Amino acid sequence: MTATIERGAATSPVTPKSGPPAKRPTSRRPGGFLGSSNGKKVVMAVTGAVMVVFLLAHMLGNIKIFFGRDSFNAYAHGLRTLLEPMAPYRLLLTVLEIVLVVAVVAHMWAAISLARRARKARPVKYVAKKSQASGYTTHIMRFGGVTIVLFVVWHLLDLTFGVVNPKGYDSSPADRMIAGFDPSRWWVTLIYLVSVVMIGLHLRHGIWSAFQTLGWANRARYRVLKATAALISAALVIGFLAPPLAITFGVIK
Repeated sequence: MTATIERGAATSPVTPKSGPPAKRPTSRRPGGFLGSSNGKKVVMAVTGAVMVVFLLAHMLGNIKIFFGRDSFNAYAHGLRTLLEPMAPYRLLLTVLEIVLVVAVVAHMWAAISLARRARKARPVKYVAKKSQASGYTTHIMRFGGVTIVLFVVWHLLDLTFGVVNPKGYDSSPADRMIAGFDPSRWWVTLIYLVSVVMIGLHLRHGIWSAFQTLGWANRARYRVLKATAALISAALVIGFLAPPLAITFGVIK
């Protein structure tokens, strides 16, 4: 006798449902482009370029102290009267300062975010030691960034607001600069020297990294861009150190 086994629901044919096929979930990093590593690198490159342009302009202004007090004071006054009378006194300078602060904050945010992401991606340290060049670069970028922040705070308190300057706020910009780097305050010049050199090393690596992030550092332009990064950083270091050293050693009185 042959037994007949009926199909149950588990073996019954499946009828396709009507309607559009279901979309596969896409894994997107929260925050969009800015939340990605490439986005943060672009933020660092762009904000770094803003700061480099500011430093170049500031350096050229500082060099005016070699042309006399009146020339330097005229430069400082001209910054505060840009676009007058169409714009109020110091309006454009204030806007530029706000842009610079935003650039610095965004640059730091991107750097810290990338460092944290790299740490999470590599929870266990490598067994092999890093190369000396890699360790050197890491220390320069890390401590260079901290040095820049501390140096900017001191620079503003000394030469902009006159809080720690012997001449105070009511004096002229040229008098504040000359008094700030007086030979009796050699330790201020020494702090300035170390800080500016650290900034130069930070800039050299930062400019080169920006070239790489923007996709410019191919084989054909490798040497040119490396030399450009070194030249810009060296020019900034020499330009910023020239006035304080000249004042400290009595060239400018």
